[in-house]
Amino acid sequence: METTDHDLLASIRAGDRVALETLLERHAGRISRFAGKMCRDGDDAKDVVQETLIAAARGLPDFREGSSVSTWLYTVARSFCIKKHRRSKYAPDEMLSLDDAPDLRHVASAEPLPEDAAAAHELGEVVARAVDTLDPVSREVLLLRDVEGLTAPEVGEVLGLGVEAVKSRLHRARLTLRARLEPHLREPRLQQPSGCPDVVEMFSRHLEGEITGEACATMQAHIASCPACSARCDSLQRTLALCRAAPVGHVPGDVQKMVRAAVAQLAAQHAP
Repeated sequence: METTDHDLLASIRAGDRVALETLLERHAGRISRFAGKMCRDGDDAKDVVQETLIAAARGLPDFREGSSVSTWLYTVARSFCIKKHRRSKYAPDEMLSLDDAPDLRHVASAEPLPEDAAAAHELGEVVARAVDTLDPVSREVLLLRDVEGLTAPEVGEVLGLGVEAVKSRLHRARLTLRARLEPHLREPRLQQPSGCPDVVEMFSRHLEGEITGEACATMQAHIASCPACSARCDSLQRTLALCRAAPVGHVPGDVQKMVRAAVAQLAAQHAP
């Protein structure tokens, strides 16, 4: 059975260097994925991963588990991403609006794709580029909740937001992403009858536990009777599944070496 973060932290506090390296390695790939998506510049992302892991190496011995390790690491990484964004020559002069993002038609062929691994990989690339078109606020809430798998309260802790604000931004981000991916999901394009409820938003709210059992039953009954709304919900489900399937990021070898060197230096400083 895998050693828990809690157990590793106890060993780290006792001066166990191997436990510290193990805990950093456990979370490094996800931090790399998050930094890559947030920074959207390879060099900046690499710097953020390095800075985050070294800061973690220094801070974990005193970490008192007021939150989970992963939540704390995403908070640290986000802080470094924001600093990089402010200093970067690539930083935009203004934030993009959700309504003004670029068209995605250029990122994938309109021709049907074969149902094989290559097509799945290409669709994954389309999803990644679609996520990149979201405005920064929507992108980070969707990344933390639907890619990294944090709970809404944990996302709120990372972003300094209340849970209701997180959920509001999350629903809008999900709906925007689904709409941009719809042409590439091979779902049937059916005309939605007038008077249909917004089942896509309702389904997103259902995932966050925001609608009552009665409202959920009503939604499910409508979906069962309306092929157009059923297809729209299916496309949201597939969109979120593709988000969750995003590969874990790669930590460059030189970054790994620098982190191990930082761990060794810390161990030497605390040696009896």
